[in-house]
Amino acid sequence: MTSALPLVVGITGASGAPYAIRLVEVLLAAGREIHLAISPSGQAVIEQELGRRIDLDAFRLDTLLGKAPPASGTLHYHHYKNLMAPIASGSFLTAAMVICPCSGSTLGAVAHAIGENLIHRAAEVHLKERRKLVVVPRETPLSLPQLKNMQAIHEAGAVVLPASPGFYHGAESVADLVDFVVARICDQLGVANSLMTRWGAHA
Repeated sequence: MTSALPLVVGITGASGAPYAIRLVEVLLAAGREIHLAISPSGQAVIEQELGRRIDLDAFRLDTLLGKAPPASGTLHYHHYKNLMAPIASGSFLTAAMVICPCSGSTLGAVAHAIGENLIHRAAEVHLKERRKLVVVPRETPLSLPQLKNMQAIHEAGAVVLPASPGFYHGAESVADLVDFVVARICDQLGVANSLMTRWGAHA
């Protein structure tokens, strides 16, 4: 049953670290098993936007989350250079993968199968195995090459889910806007959540 299989999360160097951290927190709270990799640019953005210095060689989940992790769920951390990690192989079964946030360079590498790190390789595995891959770009405006890369990765089977929060759910804080995007990601991953008020819920 796919819901029991692990989920893969890649964090890369686009702005939007709060989305990534909240996503990891929500998936763990839902009791899911996560395999996580963070690129050096992702590490830099986390520090810039959240003030959390992540050591990629001696990773600590509590440092990433800024608090003690939820009691449920399991997280396995893999160094971005470790191409011997299980998620680098299609024989390692997973339910889905999400790259959140997804930088333009990561998008291009995956779209053209020219990956150089574990995040790229794991994404390529999900495409070739026809498993769900969700990419969450947060870039504006978009260049023509970026649009073409989005089209290419969509045609290859991925879901392109821009970090574009809605406002119809009565957002009152930045956290509400973050939860909106994370809720949409969880919907794609098949993870039940109540992070936002659904359209028509008050009708």
